[in-house]
Amino acid sequence: MNLSRIAVVSGVAASSVLLLSGTAFAHVSVQPQGEAAKGGYATVNFKVPNERDDASTVKLEVNLPADHPMASVMPQPVPGWKAVVTKTKLAKPLDVHGKQITEAPSKITWTAAGGKIAPGEFQQFPVSLGRLPEDTDQLVFKALQTYDNKEVVRWIEEAKEGAAEPESPAPVLKLSAAAEDGHGAAGAAASKAGAKGTAADDSKTETASADDTDTFARVLGIVGILIGAAGVAFGVLAGRRRTA
Repeated sequence: MNLSRIAVVSGVAASSVLLLSGTAFAHVSVQPQGEAAKGGYATVNFKVPNERDDASTVKLEVNLPADHPMASVMPQPVPGWKAVVTKTKLAKPLDVHGKQITEAPSKITWTAAGGKIAPGEFQQFPVSLGRLPEDTDQLVFKALQTYDNKEVVRWIEEAKEGAAEPESPAPVLKLSAAAEDGHGAAGAAASKAGAKGTAADDSKTETASADDTDTFARVLGIVGILIGAAGVAFGVLAGRRRTA
């Protein structure tokens, strides 16, 4: 294969990678800030990129999973955007800290109030969620993205195991194993482990420092002995010269 053909093939391959990566990162997605453990509370970001070159995103609707309702859903204020949480009556009440909850948030709607997501930009919408369910490994949030030209992109397709990623996948939040007390015990354990590791490192550092100090003292001692011996030898030689 000649050099020109290699250059063409390489260029096509690079272009394909860029196109595929651009498509993969253009989806509306949900990402936890830290750990989203079953049975606990978590703060997540709904990341919304603008896929259009001639329109801006002015509205986002996120539907909360009806099969796993959560009693606490609190959006963090985002400058230039107004957030509204819609609640729905539950077929089966939730028991939260001994209190019966008969309705739960079912949808969050962000509407531009002076803000927008312009072409080539993205926006994150933070939300506090809880308590997270304990009987599932993931939560699916179906979302609708509206542009100022009235176009609506429906991110509602659920991925199926073994199948290719759908064209408009719904945001999915992966849940980690439940903590021992449901309130960040895993994080505390990690902190303890980190503290033990730090203490061990400090101990090693102190030992190394002590070894270095001991070695330095020994070197100084040897140098002192040599200097003393040299002084004695000089004195003897000087005495002999005077006697002669």
